[in-house]
Amino acid sequence: MINYLEQFIQTLRSEKYYSPHTCSNYRRDLQRLQAYLEERAIEDWAQVAYNDVSGFAAQRHRQGRKSRTIARELSSIRSFFQFLIRRGAVTRNPALDVSAPKSDKPLPKTCDPESLEQLLRVTDDGDDLLLRDIAIFELIYSSGLRLAELVGIDLDDIDLPQQQLVVTGKGNKTRHLPVGSKAVGAVRRWLELRPQFCRDAGQKALFLSKPGNRISPRNVQSRLNRLIERQALGQKLSPHMLRHSFATHLLESSSDLRAVQELLGHANIATTQIYTHLDFQHLASVYDAAHPRARRKD
Repeated sequence: MINYLEQFIQTLRSEKYYSPHTCSNYRRDLQRLQAYLEERAIEDWAQVAYNDVSGFAAQRHRQGRKSRTIARELSSIRSFFQFLIRRGAVTRNPALDVSAPKSDKPLPKTCDPESLEQLLRVTDDGDDLLLRDIAIFELIYSSGLRLAELVGIDLDDIDLPQQQLVVTGKGNKTRHLPVGSKAVGAVRRWLELRPQFCRDAGQKALFLSKPGNRISPRNVQSRLNRLIERQALGQKLSPHMLRHSFATHLLESSSDLRAVQELLGHANIATTQIYTHLDFQHLASVYDAAHPRARRKD
């Protein structure tokens, strides 16, 4: 086993001109596999099967190795067995169908409640578009909206007296969401100003651009950037980060992962679990009790 391994490393040096550092990585990856196999009394590369390679990858995963590290090791193993096939030492590559674990997903970036309070604390200075923007971002953060859901809201979709909203999300699925009191107040102020922007009596969109059309996603991001600068927030922020913040802040204070899944419109609860590892409890009570700006019965 050692002889073939050293021949492979020499081939990487002399034929592929790999750097000493790269060759060292290959050697280390393959020596780990060799040690794993020897513990299982496998002393010939021709004896190695799919289950042996997949077992090695699983062990590395249990040891806490990152997904990209295991993927690199599997790549080394596949290359080595291709070399052995060319040498006639083996007849098949047992690593070909072994999949690396899914890539490690970092937690979504969020904004803390204090910074969001700073962002959304705006006094009325006569800027009608600014009041519209506050209504937009309060609503995204209040109800955990995707950007496409936000721009797609029509006047008939929101019931301010009942503090409820209907949105159409991915897969054309609709969901009913609560709306916090801060967002209700901001939307009420915008609706008083909306007739000034509406050029078409048949326009159904809740949020309009300056020319009177349904506001576009690009316009929403641009206005958020302007608000961040105006409020001297000192950090980058996207509409989707407001949605992430909504989820994170609820889960930090609540005990109902399933409820937050429903609020976010996630088809799979595993998608919601990226926000926390806590154990979680009911939908309206979670929303009212936990969301920093969603006290619906002030």
